Amino acid sequence: MTKLNWAGFSKKTLPERLEHISRSGLLSTATDRLLKENQQLPLETANQMVENVLATFSLPFALVPDVLVDGKVYQVPFVTEEPSVVAACSYASKLMKRYGGLTTTVHGRQMIGQIALSGVSDMEKASKAILDQQAKLLALANQSYPSIVKRGGGAVSCRLEPLAAEDNHFLVFYLSVDTQEAMGANMVNTMMEALVPELERLSGGQSVMAILSNYATESLVTASCRLPIRILSRDKKEAKRLAEKLVLASQLAQADPFRASTHNKGIFNGIDALVLATGNDWRAIEAGCHAYASKDGGYKGLSTWTFDSQQNEIIGQLTLPMPIATKGGSIGLNPMVQVAFDLLGQPNAKELASLIVAIGLTQNFAALKALISTGIQSGHMKLQTKSLALQAGATESELPLLLPLLSKEKHVNLDKVQSILEKIRANKYS
Repeated sequence: MTKLNWAGFSKKTLPERLEHISRSGLLSTATDRLLKENQQLPLETANQMVENVLATFSLPFALVPDVLVDGKVYQVPFVTEEPSVVAACSYASKLMKRYGGLTTTVHGRQMIGQIALSGVSDMEKASKAILDQQAKLLALANQSYPSIVKRGGGAVSCRLEPLAAEDNHFLVFYLSVDTQEAMGANMVNTMMEALVPELERLSGGQSVMAILSNYATESLVTASCRLPIRILSRDKKEAKRLAEKLVLASQLAQADPFRASTHNKGIFNGIDALVLATGNDWRAIEAGCHAYASKDGGYKGLSTWTFDSQQNEIIGQLTLPMPIATKGGSIGLNPMVQVAFDLLGQPNAKELASLIVAIGLTQNFAALKALISTGIQSGHMKLQTKSLALQAGATESELPLLLPLLSKEKHVNLDKVQSILEKIRANKYS
């Protein structure tokens, strides 16, 4: 693989970026062609994926270069429609790379399925009967999906929990499953349904439902970083002030759900972009992570930032359930997903999960740094103005004339853009 300099990548033309990627050695001949030809999901394939298909829908496929995680550099694909997300993450990851990047810890890689039993007359007796048959139940689960056992995974443990809801009482059976490289929804659901008859017999109750949980607390990943406060400002006093302000912003997100919601949305700007690029289920990831944000009884910010005044460093940490997949589901059906995995170097599921959480913390740092200093609109509006220009019908050749004129305007909306564009086309601006 050729070592390339990514400086100025954002300023290159689209053909120049594609040529840069070709020279990088990241892509195979096949995926290089897919990228250059912008090959999208074939309509015939889309028609088999979901019901009532009419067409396919595209989003920008971008790149965040040179992200350093656990000592390895990644070229990270992003799929997002929001201006400034890619630029912000690229800027933050470039800063972080100078100081060692991010480190991660994978705490586990198992999915959880549950069977809720109702009408159990004797909870204690039923619990004992079920727990006495744990080995048999695990064997039944694995017999229902033998292919995962051959790959080194399968059902590994189970537990029970009595729950009360209004006038009803449930005995809930939880099964932990090593799904290997798959997210495992179909796998776990198959296992849970296979266990229903035996659990009903042992408990004397009836199954309400048997299904995977997206609250993947046994697939937790932590990303962290330590950064010198000079990353915030060259002025020492200002850097310290901003470091303290960063901590206050972090604490606010722990105390105020209104701020926590926006704080976490900023994290998912990066996470969703990478999850989408790799063909994964972003809805499942968000559901689990937002549940995790409420694990202490109230909705909180998912990341935390502290200030080590002795070392003059800020410390960021983000822990999330991240049951991501590299195989199965719709992964591989979309041509651009193949490109994404080649760009990433074909990571396994644990490596990809680590990278995704690291990207979330990087995106969070970019947003917080802007909020505590220049404000979020400074960089965002530059790219928003470009989006408005495109909506107004500006061509690529007109943008170099139009954008500088728009930057001088105090307020920019679509009408203003169209008015200035008309003057350019009438040669009233040169």
